[in-house]
Amino acid sequence: MDDELIALAERHGVATHYEDAGQRRVDVDADVVVAVLAQLDVDASTPGAVRRALAAPRPEPRTVVLREGDVLDGPGVAALEDGGSVALPAALPPGYHRLGDRTVIVAPRRLPPPPRTWGLMLQLYAMRSDESWGMGDFGDLATTARRAADDLGAGVLLVNPVQAISPTTPVERSPYSPASRRFANPLYLRVADVPAYRDADAATRAAVDALRPDNDTELIDYDAVWLAKKAALELLWTRVEHVEPTGELRDFARFCALAEVHGPDWRAWPEQQRDPATATADPDRVAFHAWLQHLCEQQLAAARRAAGAMAVGIVHDLPVGVHPGGADTWAVRDAFAPDVRVGAPPDAFSRQGQDWGLPPWRPDRLAEQGYEPFRAVIRNVLAHADGIRVDHVAGLWRLWWIPPGESPARGTYVRYDDEAMLAVLTLEAHRAGAVVVGEDLGTVEPKVTEALHEHGMLSSAVLWFQRDYERPGHPLIPPAEWTGSAMASISTHDLPTAAGFLAAEHVRVRAELGQFEGDVDGEYHAAGRERAELVALLEQEGLAVDDLVTAFHALLAKAPSSLLLTSPQDALGEIRQPNLPGTVDEYPNWRIPLPVRLSEFFTDARVRAVAAALAAGRGR
Repeated sequence: MDDELIALAERHGVATHYEDAGQRRVDVDADVVVAVLAQLDVDASTPGAVRRALAAPRPEPRTVVLREGDVLDGPGVAALEDGGSVALPAALPPGYHRLGDRTVIVAPRRLPPPPRTWGLMLQLYAMRSDESWGMGDFGDLATTARRAADDLGAGVLLVNPVQAISPTTPVERSPYSPASRRFANPLYLRVADVPAYRDADAATRAAVDALRPDNDTELIDYDAVWLAKKAALELLWTRVEHVEPTGELRDFARFCALAEVHGPDWRAWPEQQRDPATATADPDRVAFHAWLQHLCEQQLAAARRAAGAMAVGIVHDLPVGVHPGGADTWAVRDAFAPDVRVGAPPDAFSRQGQDWGLPPWRPDRLAEQGYEPFRAVIRNVLAHADGIRVDHVAGLWRLWWIPPGESPARGTYVRYDDEAMLAVLTLEAHRAGAVVVGEDLGTVEPKVTEALHEHGMLSSAVLWFQRDYERPGHPLIPPAEWTGSAMASISTHDLPTAAGFLAAEHVRVRAELGQFEGDVDGEYHAAGRERAELVALLEQEGLAVDDLVTAFHALLAKAPSSLLLTSPQDALGEIRQPNLPGTVDEYPNWRIPLPVRLSEFFTDARVRAVAAALAAGRGR
């Protein structure tokens, strides 16, 4: 690759080489760099085009980032967010201000430390109760928050993403591919908690109740749940005063109304409907979908109130992106690189790389817009939350872009302004009084974790991965040596449960699906060795090994990490993990309900043993 192309790529934050999972340098092919630059509207197709692009004047930064107490140089007058103004030079208060055509973001230097507590990480859809309709709902979230605090002494609940889907069938099951990250998923509404249901006459309530789907299916049937709830809510909608929505809610509701007619992906709609400026939607359906969002807000707020006795409360999970044909890319498309897919480069787990099928933000457009699209996402998630977990938090620094027509291996990293992204996250969390957790697992640059801690945010620690990778054999690190600035757990939704790990269920399933290139016996041997290493660590720590699931939690409780989390799946000894990466329909991802009803969960002896182990650790 010639020096001029390298210089142009550097100017626009496109990597020409990177370090792989084995700390080896990998050079990116020149044509991949050219293709990614094209997605940023930079022509690098010929040497002459590269030279012209390099010669073009560089625009002034449209966003200025400061920390609280920093002085913004003058001369000039800054227009403050609250409507006031300040002559420069001056230190501005935290907020989003204007200096001419530039946005000035002033964020607190760091967030206050969160309380030390323990809690549950929920796959909410799996928490079925006597009141829910075929899957867990916002009412179950409220019940879990209240009873986890009162009965078990828990102080935090981490919830899988509950962001909005397209209101069509088949329903998108993955919570990590929402249509919008700015709105909530009405699939989780509890119909009986809707005010119109409580106010309805007996005949209407009976008609609604008759729509309730089977609550005891072996796997969760999302389509049946959504069709039943939509029909029930439409019955109640006839009894509600219709209000025309405005602003971003109107745009989202219009998308939903159009998706009902034309399908979930706006890229396949008739040309007129693809553009919000020319699209036309049924006003009644627009108002209906806006009403559903108001109901979601009410029920999410009720769940948060139910968590009032918790030291932290409810932490919501933020997916790394949105569906390429969903509501967010329809309404705020200028902020996205629509033809790019986000993923990951090849590594030991995925030798061909990963393609997550999600369009990334354009870093240049975010800066031009004062990061408003990102601000809206964080602000809306935190509207009814006590904290936020940012999935793949390294994406605030860089994302792996796969250009059109290429395989995941033929991509490269594109850099973001991490100072601006962290400033938005810090400021919004400060305003909401929320804790922030960054999911920094896997191949992540050390500066990511360091910056999280510098800003008062928590990183992630998972028992399976807590090893000293600088020493031969990568020995396990005793929990007492883990960082305190972390949310620690035994596993995650993408990894084996505690019981599944002990039974090598993850090896059996992957072997059955043909996911291993090498010898399956070798995989079983490796799993057995890891199991033996963990048992040895338990014994080294003086813990009884007669009940290994409880023992793992007692081991976790020795960590100084601010938050200790277990999942209901881990506590109950469920061997099936919620999601198996690399599969779609080959494995029942996101469809496995808990083996017990919610009412039975809090009295289960296994759950109480795990809760006692974690609570004992917080008492130290």
